Amino acid sequence: MAIVEIEKSVVEYLVDGSGPGLVLVHGTGGSAEANWGHLVDRFARHWTVIRPNYSGSGNTTDAGGSFSVEQLAGQVLAAAKAAGKVPFDLVGFSLGAAVAVVVAARAPDLVRSLVLIAGFADSTDSYLKLEFSLWRELIVQNRPALARLFLLTGVSHGFLANLSEAEIEASASSIVAETNWDGLARQVELDLTLDVRDHVRSITRPTLVIGCTHDCIVPVRHPQLLAATIPEAEYTELATGHLAALEQPEAFATAIETFLMRN
Repeated sequence: MAIVEIEKSVVEYLVDGSGPGLVLVHGTGGSAEANWGHLVDRFARHWTVIRPNYSGSGNTTDAGGSFSVEQLAGQVLAAAKAAGKVPFDLVGFSLGAAVAVVVAARAPDLVRSLVLIAGFADSTDSYLKLEFSLWRELIVQNRPALARLFLLTGVSHGFLANLSEAEIEASASSIVAETNWDGLARQVELDLTLDVRDHVRSITRPTLVIGCTHDCIVPVRHPQLLAATIPEAEYTELATGHLAALEQPEAFATAIETFLMRN
């Protein structure tokens, strides 16, 4: 673990491997380890893998209160610079995709290429508003119910159907015990107001957008729209729910590696 200080925040980041830099940005309620830990050894064969925990996740600390996607992008960029690996390839998942968009738009000279997974540029549609509002309510009123909702909507029906009742209950209990609930609440507030559409339109780096066919958290039309908006972006789709890295880790990692090695 390493840390870097920026704007009254102490940002934790993890570094593994050797070679050119690869920055991996986690999603809402996730962390450097939860979203990326099982893939680090694979990516570290070719890259120096840098995994920041932005505000609300891991051991990163800040002044509290609300934050903006620009602040989170600044934290990610500070971690990459502190690791001494610029320029770097940049991969963002879910909310982390929006953070990565801002990094790439603000510092195009530092980003070699960009991969956006299950991302959304704004939360103005009624589906996302309803979803994130429900999350906010359940964080306060019923965290076990929200843990079950995460499982229900986070993976595809086929994946969930193969889990036993005991496995589902164990997973839900782990979510309740391991989630940084205060941090999640702050990240959900950002989800509810997110709008990086102007940044999306200004991206100039080679970009791959990955959508998840059965995604019930960020419906696949959102990554499809990202790909249609970013000039010359490539698009591919995995037949998974939102948590593609969990459902199909081999296909997920291969899609990222294949693109990065061509760019």
